Amino acid sequence: MKLECSKSALSEAISNVSKAVAVKSTISALEGIKIKLSDSLLCLTGYDLDLGIKTEVPVTSSDCGEFIINSRLINDIVRKMPEDNVIIEINDNLAVNIKSGMTEYTVSATSSEEYPDIPEIEECESFTVEQALLKNMISQTSFAVATNDTKPILTGELFEIERGIFNLVAIDGYRLAVRTEKINSDKSFKFVVPGKALNEVSRLLKDEEGSCIVHVSKKHIIFETGGYNVISRLLEGEFHNYRNSLPQITTIEAIASTKELISSLERSSLLINDRIKSPVKCNFNSGSLKLFCSTAIGRISDKINIEFSGAPIEIGFNNRYLLDPLKNIEDDKIKLLMNGPNLPLKIVPLSGDSFTFLVLPVRLKND
Repeated sequence: MKLECSKSALSEAISNVSKAVAVKSTISALEGIKIKLSDSLLCLTGYDLDLGIKTEVPVTSSDCGEFIINSRLINDIVRKMPEDNVIIEINDNLAVNIKSGMTEYTVSATSSEEYPDIPEIEECESFTVEQALLKNMISQTSFAVATNDTKPILTGELFEIERGIFNLVAIDGYRLAVRTEKINSDKSFKFVVPGKALNEVSRLLKDEEGSCIVHVSKKHIIFETGGYNVISRLLEGEFHNYRNSLPQITTIEAIASTKELISSLERSSLLINDRIKSPVKCNFNSGSLKLFCSTAIGRISDKINIEFSGAPIEIGFNNRYLLDPLKNIEDDKIKLLMNGPNLPLKIVPLSGDSFTFLVLPVRLKND
């Protein structure tokens, strides 16, 4: 079996499918990339039984065959080849010869017989969303995906589509993030995708024009975008009823500059680290928001101008938990809605409902 192809195209494909290769597995075949040649197309697959990534690279060849090779090794070899033309040849003993210019490697491959098949999706529903939009929605919610397995369902994001409205929701117990957009679909869907899979999908999505086709079955989902297929199992269980957590009525409202609030919180961050933690105390009053933080390193007091209505309030927050949603907001100004010092802060746009963030406060010592 022999083929010739572009180094840059092959290197990019190997790098991307490697993200789904198992680091350690009882099935040793899953620790490598499956490479299959047929009809002048080289199909590359990475799969760890939960997440799979597949793509095809055009090559010059009239042969066919398949094998498994160590993903890190083939990635490094192809990336460091001296010319943008790579010739790969494999013999019956599974010795792989890789040549580019004057450089030549010979490494061992293994048989593909033990490589599990990626699940085929049957009886699925499909919808289409623009790549740039889906990338934006994932990036603006992924920070709120739970990172521990206490509630496994919260390690994913809820896809909720009904009557052309697409809600993407993440909750980690301290923050809630909801992104809402209109899409061209009259179907209804509700399922939870693991955060790891969405991170890989987001990395493959482009900011330019182009669509992502999503296929959903009872247990699996496929994102088809830019020449790649990303397949993932869906998380089972009942996602938190996030709507019940969203305050419908609030009595305190502040309008602040997103940039100014971020800058003030980042200044407070200079006094906080993983060992030395302290809440940022926020004092909302007519015309101003005063921020104060005191740690073993030092103390800071700061002030920004706001538009304010309601009773004055002093409320504390974990600095990072408040910064994460703010850094994912593109609007110049935001509304901060509250009901009391021990109730969640709701962050929304000045108009519309494209995003909603909730941040739980920290009980201050003098409460």
